[in-house]
Amino acid sequence: MALGPYTTFIVTSYGLVTAVVLILIAWITVDYRRQKMRLRELEASGVVRRSGRSAAEIQ
Repeated sequence: MALGPYTTFIVTSYGLVTAVVLILIAWITVDYRRQKMRLRELEASGVVRRSGRSAAEIQ
């Protein structure tokens, strides 16, 4: 595959985009796990989610 005189630029750009996407995926995964852990801690301490209760229980 001949990319011409811009081969280095094209390959570097694709490499950087791939790295950024992978970093974002990792960041989202870590944040999701952290949020789930924090939610479990809050629920264990007695804090409940409003969405977890019915309308009758709120009144």
